[in-house]
Amino acid sequence: MTERVKLIWDFRGPNAAPIAKHHAKHLGEFADTEGLLNTLHGFEKFSEHHHIAYLVVDKTHMNDLRESLKPTRGQLYNKK
Repeated sequence: MTERVKLIWDFRGPNAAPIAKHHAKHLGEFADTEGLLNTLHGFEKFSEHHHIAYLVVDKTHMNDLRESLKPTRGQLYNKK
């Protein structure tokens, strides 16, 4: 199976939840528009004032997407 990475955008503060949710929506739209296959997108809560939006893609796309989308950070994705 192809190695995958999770590109992450951190949002902090009292409005972090709706911003992360909205950003995740746009990440999904971007993946559809660009024809990216085998992707996951969504948002997660770490605390009341720290939420993330993420996009999971094949590692082969990582460098191009990192340059165009400017994620805060990334990590290898392990399916749970």
